[in-house]
Amino acid sequence: MNKFLALIFLLIFYFNVCAQNKIETTFKENDTSQNALLKEDSLNVVRIPIFSSNSGEAESDLDAQDISGILQSSRDIFTSTAGFNFGNARFRIRGYDPENNIIMINGVKVNDLETGWASWSSWGGLNDVTRYMEIHTGISACRINFGGPGGYTNINTRASSIRKGHKISYALSNRSYDHRVMYTTSTGEMKNGWNFSFSGSMRYANEGYVEGTYFEAWSYFAAAEKKINTNHTINLSVFAAPLTQARQGIATQEAYNLAGNNYYNPFWGYQQGKKRSARVAKNHTPVIMLTHLWRISEKSKLQSSLYYNFGRRGITALNWNDTKDPRPDYYRYLPSYYALTNPAEAQRLTELWQTDVNTRQINWDELYYANYNNLHTVVNANGISGNNVTGLRSKYIVEEQRSDVKQLGWNIIYNNKVNDKLYLSAGYTGIKHQGIYFKTVNDLLGGDYWLDVDQFAEQLSSDGSAVQNDISTPNKIIKQNEKFGYNYTIQVNQHEAFSQLEYNIGQLEFYAGIQLSQTAFWRTSEWANGKFPENSAGTSKKQNFLNYGAKMGATYKINGRNYVTINGMYLTRPPQVRIAYVSPRTRDNLIDGLTSEKILSGDINYIARYTNIKTRATLYYTQINDQLWSRSFFHEEYRNLVNYTMNGVDFLHTGIELGIEGNLTQQLTLIGVFAHGQHLFNSRPTATITRDNSSEILANRTVYIKNYRLGNMPQTAASAGVKYSGKKFWFAGANFNYYANIYLEPNPDRRTEEALANFVTTDPQWNQNIRQEKLSNAYIIDFYAGKSWKIKQYFLNLNISVNNLLNNKTFATGGFEQLRFDPNDVNKFPPKYTYHLGTTYFLMLGLRF
Repeated sequence: MNKFLALIFLLIFYFNVCAQNKIETTFKENDTSQNALLKEDSLNVVRIPIFSSNSGEAESDLDAQDISGILQSSRDIFTSTAGFNFGNARFRIRGYDPENNIIMINGVKVNDLETGWASWSSWGGLNDVTRYMEIHTGISACRINFGGPGGYTNINTRASSIRKGHKISYALSNRSYDHRVMYTTSTGEMKNGWNFSFSGSMRYANEGYVEGTYFEAWSYFAAAEKKINTNHTINLSVFAAPLTQARQGIATQEAYNLAGNNYYNPFWGYQQGKKRSARVAKNHTPVIMLTHLWRISEKSKLQSSLYYNFGRRGITALNWNDTKDPRPDYYRYLPSYYALTNPAEAQRLTELWQTDVNTRQINWDELYYANYNNLHTVVNANGISGNNVTGLRSKYIVEEQRSDVKQLGWNIIYNNKVNDKLYLSAGYTGIKHQGIYFKTVNDLLGGDYWLDVDQFAEQLSSDGSAVQNDISTPNKIIKQNEKFGYNYTIQVNQHEAFSQLEYNIGQLEFYAGIQLSQTAFWRTSEWANGKFPENSAGTSKKQNFLNYGAKMGATYKINGRNYVTINGMYLTRPPQVRIAYVSPRTRDNLIDGLTSEKILSGDINYIARYTNIKTRATLYYTQINDQLWSRSFFHEEYRNLVNYTMNGVDFLHTGIELGIEGNLTQQLTLIGVFAHGQHLFNSRPTATITRDNSSEILANRTVYIKNYRLGNMPQTAASAGVKYSGKKFWFAGANFNYYANIYLEPNPDRRTEEALANFVTTDPQWNQNIRQEKLSNAYIIDFYAGKSWKIKQYFLNLNISVNNLLNNKTFATGGFEQLRFDPNDVNKFPPKYTYHLGTTYFLMLGLRF
């Protein structure tokens, strides 16, 4: 215990040092006092969705067991608390983005090849199937994949892994959905060697917690596993989660205040007395996976998988041509726009926002009216001479932006327990991915057609070809569900191999692993864009990246209850394909300086597992270099989408984690979790600014953003909880969760020499431009309870959880500074904020038999 206390003191000292670090921003004027450079910039925060395993704890003495196996099967109190309690506040473990956490199904990596993220919604609603997961936080030995700096999660969908029997449940909630019905059945192994499992669910809400949202989702899962003999087993799994969801928008504080609601949603409005949303996501991406397990001997096995993932992903949005902006919270429609120039108009708008729902929400009837009164003739429609089409040309439409997917993959994993001391793992994965991007007309809103031209490109050519999104079919007439705007694919081929050795010598365990990967990607477009006829159609040049990784770790077992682990990793990986192109909608130009990302990461952990107390304390360090950063936004001056990209973006993540779970009595358990990190931009990247309708580079700038905090998440989080377990299968508990060090995501362009060129350090605008807003600290109290009954062969259970018991609706969990800004008046385009939901509940009744 003395070693444990010493480490705790070390952690407290580290925390105090971190807490004393101030945002250090130093400015130095040049000789003329006109231009200034940010010399040392500012500080930041944490993110990544983590889901806890519900597998049971191994209570046996560690002296008699393999430590790696204990770590894989035990429930880590820090990870489970961070995943469930902190998730609503946008907390990310160690500040990592999701690409740093590897997600696998049956050992097959399912992270998206273009973004690195895994889409958990693809198997949402299949809780009975996915509840038993193998989860590791941070760097560790992994026998099925190399893993990532954030750890890995593996979901087992083999039919034999699902509990035999039937389970039906009903849930009532007021969050994203109101009702959920779920049914799961599994045969277990039958006499003929077959296992069958089926699961399905339906989740529904006519309106979620946020006004104007709705939710409709179905989920299905089927698995058939055949035990051919003692050495061979084959399993086929099919699953998907079709989803239709009206989304919530994010707004400025002025809009929230005018609406009298921090959950104001600008995406909806009334149409003929019914609420209608302009932003609706609709996804359905089934996965088919065939897995063969060959038990070569008692000590070795080979698992092979073949899978295919396909389907549609889309989200709707308003589009308009040669008319006013239909978004109700457009900055020119807010009172603040007129506050100084026309106070009377500002007062009139204030009153309308507060009293007229058609002012603060989308006015659908007005959009229809504009289309009904726009009779127009298109000359030489569809590029056919003399083909003149007269009809109602839609000024407003609802478009659907599609990002469909086709992905074929194969995976082989070999494991061999060479002897009692040595364990060998190796694997290979191959993936062929195709992302298909296009837009369709979802609704013409009363019009007859949409004309597929770029209204902002008229000045670019004398013959009018620049306005054509598809020069092979000029003046293209677009009807309902037809493609327009752009139509291209991003193809990615990746091959990845890893190998790992684990060696056990008494109180010490070592592991070492290596990874080698090759990634190629390219763009192919069906259409030639009139603004870029030379480099928009056809297949672009292939980009190839050879990457590698190495990791090592050791566990020292102090005794049967205490041990220390240390882990390190160096990894390179290809740039994020999704943002590697400047504007893939219009051309195949790549971002300058495209290079592989480099990651150096390490952690040291102290773990104690006593009968009445379990704890983990961790120090971690991660440096991520050469990432890409890209955003697009509409710029009124250029009257076009502006692309703001940065290369050479580095991040630094350092911090501590502490989790303690103690049993005061057989019924009473106390839980304490603490996380504190400094998650910072760690470089001065180069920004390139371009626009969609021109190849001209508007600017190249150095961004002085080093030491600014990563935004949109708490960097400090703590939880204190108590749980009481009754003798007759009931329990109840509560958690006090505290969040601090929350910052807005910064706008890089405000931290450039150009943004400050007209000021000296004493000007008020100087500090307004460079200051990064820190949000208020907050706390949330959660409550949960449950009861189980056994009635003959039936098991009935009732569970309830209440989040934000005190109904705190003023807790801003994050947000961002808008990329559009006026250096002389940063308040002209104020930040947008997100808020923690008020009191929400989840009630579930389940029956198992």
